Amino acid sequence: MTGRPAAIFLMGPTASGKTELAVALARRLPVDLISVDSALVYRGMDIGTAKPDPALLEEIPHGLVDILDPAESYSAARFRQDALALMEKSRAAGRIPLLVGGTMLYYHALEHGLSELPPADPEVREALRKRLEQEGAAALHEELARKDPVAAGRIHPNDPQRLLRALEVLEQTGRPMSELQAARRGEALDWRLLKLVRAPEARNLLHRRIEERFHRMLTLGFEEEVARLLARPDLHPGLPSLRAVGYRQMVAYLRGEYGWEEMVGRGIAATRQLAKRQFTWLRREHDAIWLADGPRVEERALSLVEGFFEG
Repeated sequence: MTGRPAAIFLMGPTASGKTELAVALARRLPVDLISVDSALVYRGMDIGTAKPDPALLEEIPHGLVDILDPAESYSAARFRQDALALMEKSRAAGRIPLLVGGTMLYYHALEHGLSELPPADPEVREALRKRLEQEGAAALHEELARKDPVAAGRIHPNDPQRLLRALEVLEQTGRPMSELQAARRGEALDWRLLKLVRAPEARNLLHRRIEERFHRMLTLGFEEEVARLLARPDLHPGLPSLRAVGYRQMVAYLRGEYGWEEMVGRGIAATRQLAKRQFTWLRREHDAIWLADGPRVEERALSLVEGFFEG
C-alpha cells in the first residue's frame, strides 16, 4: 500500500440500512462518520429526513448534519470543501473518515473533482422555479433535451434541482453544462478508498422498507414538522430544502393541491424513484463491494474494513 490516507465510502439507496451499519462499525472501529446527504444538512428537518435521533448523534457524532438553516442552499462544491476539511481532521487525529449517505452527486464531486461551473444566480433560479411551477418539469426537461441532450440524458425529469441547475448554467453561459463538465478540473481525490454499497438484493424488500418508513414518519409528526417550516415567512416551496423528497409532497398537501391519500402515494412513489436513481449511480461504481441483507452483514463489513487497512 502507498502512503496515501485512506477513507471508507458507505453508499446505498434510501432506506437500505446504511446509517445502521455505519453506526455499528463506529462502535467497533476508530472511524469518524461524515454524512453525505443533501437533506440532513438542514436544521429542523428531522422526521422527513430520517435523521438520527439526538441521543445517537451525541453518542456517535455525524459530520455535516444540522449545519444549515432551511433557508440556505447547499451545493456539491460546498460539500466537497466541508468533507475534505473533516476528512483531514480525522486523518490528523489518527482516525478513519467513514462517509455515509445516499447523495451520489456529492460522492462523485468529492472523488473526481468539480467542473468550472458558474455560481448560482438567485434571479435566474427564481425565474426558472416559476417556470417549473407554471409549465411543469416535463416541459423544462424537453427544453433541456433540445439544448443539452447529454445533460438531459443524465437528469431525470423528476429531479427538479439538477434540472433547474442545468438550465441555469445554459442561461448564464450560453454553453451546455455537459460541455463545461467535460473540462473538469484535475482535482481527483488523492485518498485510498474502500467503497461499500449497502443494498438489499430484492428490490421489493426495499420498496416495502420505503413504504413502512414513510408511514412511520407520518406517525412521528411529519405533517407538523413541515407545517412549522411553512409558517416561517422566509421559507417558500421553491427552496432546495423544501423540494426534498417527501417534503415536496407534504408541502403540496398542506397547500391544498391534493388530499392525504394522494400525498402519501406520491411521497412513497417519489422515494422509490429516488432509490431507482441512486441504483443507477451505484451501478457505475465498478470498484465497490456490495453488501446484501443477511445475519452477518456487519461482520462482513468489519472484515472488509480490517482487510483493507491491513493489506
